[in-house]
Amino acid sequence: MTAEELAQGVESALAAAGGEPVVSVAFGEVTAEVPAAAWVESLTTARDGLGLVFFDWLTAVDQLADGFDVVAHVYDPVRRARLLVRTRIPADRPALPTATGVYRGAAWHERETFEMFGIDFPGHPYLVPLLLPDGFEGRPLRKDFVLATRAMKSWPGSKEPGESEHEGAPSRRKMQPPGVPDPQEWGPRPPGTPPVELTEGGDAE
Repeated sequence: MTAEELAQGVESALAAAGGEPVVSVAFGEVTAEVPAAAWVESLTTARDGLGLVFFDWLTAVDQLADGFDVVAHVYDPVRRARLLVRTRIPADRPALPTATGVYRGAAWHERETFEMFGIDFPGHPYLVPLLLPDGFEGRPLRKDFVLATRAMKSWPGSKEPGESEHEGAPSRRKMQPPGVPDPQEWGPRPPGTPPVELTEGGDAE
């Protein structure tokens, strides 16, 4: 089955199920964008109506103020047909009905997504932390999560080979690492260190 043939089948099947999908094909991959209210119904149709019986993975993408994209990848190992089902949920109410009633394999992935992004999956049989240590605060895969290690320790690429903080090596324009806030406001700095000047683009000089 070609990607184009699968795309036509996906669009017809999900539309019949009330999903109002937006189906696209890129690089041989079929993606169906569906409303959050039709998430479970769309996955059920993918399994029962399209034969995509194998659940591969589920995760989320932080789109900041626009909310979160939740994406599931399902597959038919016989026809080698694959489909990405994607929906968007609001940032202030990050919740989506669990897919575990359709694909049992979604249980682990929803727990990870809950832990890393803070997205709730009502109806999940055991939605508890999975990977992080007890007492960990924050959601590490959200884009506003501060990467403390990057602020406390020089990151790869901050110096040319052979440069040192104590040898008076010539300075160069350094990028501020992703996940690190303005160094004036957060993070340890040695005593007597002059204020860090940021360029217009937010890079440290």
